[in-house]
Amino acid sequence: MLLIVDMLNDFIDPKGVLFCGKSSREIIPVIKDLVEECKSKGDSVIYLADAHEKNDREFDRFPPHAVKGTWGAQVVPELAPDEEDLVIEKKRFSGFYGTELDGVLKDLAPDEVWVVGVCTSICVMDTVGDLCNRDIPVVVVENGVADFDEEFHRFALARMERVYGAKIIKW
Repeated sequence: MLLIVDMLNDFIDPKGVLFCGKSSREIIPVIKDLVEECKSKGDSVIYLADAHEKNDREFDRFPPHAVKGTWGAQVVPELAPDEEDLVIEKKRFSGFYGTELDGVLKDLAPDEVWVVGVCTSICVMDTVGDLCNRDIPVVVVENGVADFDEEFHRFALARMERVYGAKIIKW
């Protein structure tokens, strides 16, 4: 199963409010390839997508971004979900907080979850931590994740591997 985290216009498009930089654009072909690979095997693809209310408390720490129903909250066109893909809107860093992701994973019962997207040190790492807390094996695709900050990116990959037991691979 593939979990795609926050590949949204506000993070991936240079006009986005929290554009993650050139590295976020470079992961698009990797993720696209992984989506095709998963679908060819009949594996599920789930998109996690920030979808904040206009007055979200997260905006005390970050500029308003990915406001529900706006261009910024849409998945980038290159990775637009198909009808059969599940898109789970979230309001916090972890894809589990206040969402149906836990129930979906219980129903799907994947052997492992592959994780890609942004930001490595925030939403990706928090979601991977919560997968680990549920004893779900995780594979993080190193060249399929990106961050605002290269130092935080490297730290997050190391932490996910050493603390959470995630397998870190290149695709």
